[in-house]
Amino acid sequence: MSAPAKIAVSRLADIVGEQNCSCEPAELAAFQCGGVMPRGVARPGTADELAELVRFAGVENLAVIATGARTKLDMGLAPSRYDIAIDMTRLDRVVAYDPADLTLGVEAGCGLAKLQSVLAEHGQFLPLAVPYFRQTTIGGTVATGVDSPLRQLFGAARDYILGMEFVTGEGVAAKSGGRVVKNVTGYDLHKLMIGALGTLGIMTKINFRTFPVPAESRAFVARFENSNGAFDMCDRVTQSPLRASTMEILSPQVAELFGSDAASRVERSALPGDLLSREHWAFTSGFAGNEPVLGRYERNFREMAETCGAVGISVLAQEQIAGAFGRKREFISIALESSPAATILKLSVLPRRMNDAVTNAARLADENGLRWAVMARGIGVIYFVLLPEAKDEQTRSEVAKTVEKVIDATAGMDGHATIPWCPRDWKPSMAIWGRERSDFSQMAKLKKLFDPRAILAPGRFVGGL
Repeated sequence: MSAPAKIAVSRLADIVGEQNCSCEPAELAAFQCGGVMPRGVARPGTADELAELVRFAGVENLAVIATGARTKLDMGLAPSRYDIAIDMTRLDRVVAYDPADLTLGVEAGCGLAKLQSVLAEHGQFLPLAVPYFRQTTIGGTVATGVDSPLRQLFGAARDYILGMEFVTGEGVAAKSGGRVVKNVTGYDLHKLMIGALGTLGIMTKINFRTFPVPAESRAFVARFENSNGAFDMCDRVTQSPLRASTMEILSPQVAELFGSDAASRVERSALPGDLLSREHWAFTSGFAGNEPVLGRYERNFREMAETCGAVGISVLAQEQIAGAFGRKREFISIALESSPAATILKLSVLPRRMNDAVTNAARLADENGLRWAVMARGIGVIYFVLLPEAKDEQTRSEVAKTVEKVIDATAGMDGHATIPWCPRDWKPSMAIWGRERSDFSQMAKLKKLFDPRAILAPGRFVGGL
């Protein structure tokens, strides 16, 4: 680091206080992003302090990355430069909550588990059941755009975020949307922040619509000899009047993952022993309602499963659901714990093409001798996981060839594929963000508009934005 940069970083204490910043290498190591370590860390306690930090970084030409619990800092590309880590965890207040109006305003550094506990006291929740649930912050969840099993019924975060406050790359505090459920004029600029990895702005406050906790829930699992039956079941449910809260298809290899020691460490609630099979594909779904509604769902699901050739059916009562749902929620974190070089592809295709996409990806993995597992959501999102036993150069080459072919095949189905997780030193040889996007020029213009000095997480996003 140059002398001017050293002097600049030492001035962080003037903004956030000496006790809320550090330049000690031992502490900075925890804030590595893509293997790059920052030169300093600052913990703002207010939105004003954050804005001043960003303005200061702009004047000194210092690159910053906003962090929370740091569970997803290895997503995306490595930053092209990284001077200051901005730890948002002091901004952790529930700012406004009106249970009667089902609206909530929360600071970005608030832990998601803590927030759900507050909502549970009023019989409400947010449908953000995401990986690393017990550690992650609400800001990190939104910034990375990781989805939830509950997306099947409730949609993605963009569907229930009402508004947002954020700081741009010029250190300007901005607002978009509102605090209540109503139509507002203007553009929903805050939706640009979702999944952008903090490259357009740093969120300080997010306003949500909340939802009542269902009175009673059940889970349904049907096992099939092959993927055809499981995906046929998924298609039938999709075309029916039933509105399942979750719907996933799991490959046989998931039974091994969910029964592993790694899974038990991640999700402590027990998984019923006979729920999944290492020989069968599984269709899994959750549904909620009163007793007559629950009974109708179960009868209809059973009829569909039998028509599709199910070889086994299980129904879980509410008190049995926690372990099964927790493992579905933590599928990604469990997979990452299960291989020294776990590589996770996210494929997005039309729901009716999911079986084709999965079958093709599995064939390509088998041709290269790679262990794999699949979790496919009913909405058309597939997590295809490669689980190599080694992390050597030969394995990297085999994984890279497989990934390239899967991405091309997915594009041939009018879909899109990315690689949210893989070993950081393998990323230069893989298309982490998938094929080049036709709207990249517009994305670059937005980056220039929101962050003209390119100091917000530079290089992490699509095309090195």
